[in-house]
Amino acid sequence: MRETIQRAAKDLTNAKTAVALTGAGISVESGIPPFRGKGGVWEKIDPMEYATIDAFMRDPAKVWNVLIKEMKEIIDRAEPNEGHKGLARLAEMGILTTVITQNVDGLHQAAGNEDVIEFHGNFAWHRCMDCDASIETPSIDLSRIPPRCGCGGIYRPEVIFFGEMIPPEALTRSQQLSAQCDVMLVVGTSATVQPAAYMPVIAKRSGAKVIEINPEASPLTATVSDYLVKGPAGKAMSGIIAELERLRVS
Repeated sequence: MRETIQRAAKDLTNAKTAVALTGAGISVESGIPPFRGKGGVWEKIDPMEYATIDAFMRDPAKVWNVLIKEMKEIIDRAEPNEGHKGLARLAEMGILTTVITQNVDGLHQAAGNEDVIEFHGNFAWHRCMDCDASIETPSIDLSRIPPRCGCGGIYRPEVIFFGEMIPPEALTRSQQLSAQCDVMLVVGTSATVQPAAYMPVIAKRSGAKVIEINPEASPLTATVSDYLVKGPAGKAMSGIIAELERLRVS
């Protein structure tokens, strides 16, 4: 891991424009379970019953009670970990321009990243379905389910439900940034879910170095990544930042 951390720090030092793509693996260390895979949310509940826009519109109280209420409680407790903080530090250093994320927890913004493209929206904010007013998740009053705005409208998370489209501007910007960067950090995701999965491919085909940070090798490792920094996101990012700081001083 030491050698790949040094290599990543060197590549980032030489980068003109770096972009990050993140997935559930970076937020697991903050206590947020993944949706897919072993131990994921979809192992416990059927996404077609509780995570589609049709299900929400048909019975918002049911979806709130089974899915959204639990996600609110998890996000209320969650704080950015060293992985999130490391990416924010890269932005402060003028190396990282944008985080493209599949996550819905808002932890990149909480850590300090200002330019975050959310493919799937987020659970960190809710909006009224009648007046469109926004409210932060911790401020939602759960004494009544579904919770309602002062105007009487029902609150819904700013997440993209199954059956809803990814915001076109999010996809367009992500494609443009992936084609323009010279280093892409892929952190905590095997990038197998589209359209996020195609961003490292765009970067690679455009001549960028693709640095993967994951606890284990993934399908991305053998096909797209230039190399793998093997380990948890927090430990890897802490090591990269420490090495970058050392290089700046020397």
